[in-house]
Amino acid sequence: MKLGAVPIIDSHVHLYPPEVNRDPVAWAAACGEKHWAEMCTRRRKDGQAVQTFPSVDQLLRDMDAAGVAKAVLLGWYWASHAACVEQNKFYADCVRAHPDRLAAFATVHPAAGAAALGEVRRAQAAGLIGLGELSPHSQQVSLADPTWRQLMALAGELKLPVNLHVSDPKGRPYPARVATPLADFIGLAREFPATKFILAHWGGGLAFDSENRVLRNIHYDTAASPLLYGPDVWTKAPSERVLFGSDYPLVLYPKTEMAPGFGGLLNEARNAGVTDAVLGGNAAGLLGW
Repeated sequence: MKLGAVPIIDSHVHLYPPEVNRDPVAWAAACGEKHWAEMCTRRRKDGQAVQTFPSVDQLLRDMDAAGVAKAVLLGWYWASHAACVEQNKFYADCVRAHPDRLAAFATVHPAAGAAALGEVRRAQAAGLIGLGELSPHSQQVSLADPTWRQLMALAGELKLPVNLHVSDPKGRPYPARVATPLADFIGLAREFPATKFILAHWGGGLAFDSENRVLRNIHYDTAASPLLYGPDVWTKAPSERVLFGSDYPLVLYPKTEMAPGFGGLLNEARNAGVTDAVLGGNAAGLLGW
């Protein structure tokens, strides 16, 4: 179950309820989740799906095959409050069924106002331990929005880490890409020092900027790394701030793999000489395990 002395923790995994998995395209059309469909149900030029829609049992089998001890399930930046609530309920069920293998973050839509704040408290009471993956830019919410600011403050009060979707402004374009100005995330970390932030996808490159390392409430995950950066990326960020994350069930090596998994990314990290801290220790410390 581990590469070294510390159990491997994948800090960035997505799963969807059975009703989504049965027909993702139809579900998205019925529920008004156009952006999610453009991101998650599209196919590459060769016809290969960018990701699959595995069950909880399939996730656990894939974790076992790669020696991943625990996975943190992240929500999505849905277009509606209702979709957020259903995702959170599904994740609470997953965690109750497999508390030794799975943990989960809650997702919210700030446009729901007081209902979003109530959903955070309800989700925490149901066993969820963070917020994310959130993306106010994708949900078309201003960072000055009162509810968004209250959510960030509440996360700090409740000691819930917040995972935020970040894209590299220098990265290549892809369907449904939304710009996420990097200065916004630095501003959030400074404005809410009591809140722990995990900036997904190497923070869109912020992980490599030494000027931002003074902000002790920022961590970075490695989600989708092979689709964004070369294998040398593992040596460019401070190891004490990096959390291993795959973005499962995204297919990370489409030229050589047809299905998602954890082994390829773990091998890439291992070949780069990453520490046990990156593979699990940092996540365990941040999440209080």
